[in-house]
Amino acid sequence: MSQTITPKAVKTVVTPEAEQMIDHIARLIRKPSIAIDENTRLVSSGLVDSMALVDVLAKLEDVTHLRIPPGKVQPKDMDTVALMFATAQRVGKPRKR
Repeated sequence: MSQTITPKAVKTVVTPEAEQMIDHIARLIRKPSIAIDENTRLVSSGLVDSMALVDVLAKLEDVTHLRIPPGKVQPKDMDTVALMFATAQRVGKPRKR
């Protein structure tokens, strides 16, 4: 007798910073019917275009308090909110006061 085990749904905890980014992106794309979370494909799906990325990058700098050199960021690095934060940690520098 074989038994099928189904995994339980894993509830992820969204940080306040990630929630700020998600809210900002949701307002930017103006498509209330689309639910966005930390792993929603934004660039590769066409929800966020290259012009909007400039705005998203500026918001990411505000939220993380890091200076993120645009030349070190590719669109693929900004495809999800989770990738955005990973990229900020990888290439971001502390802001000068």
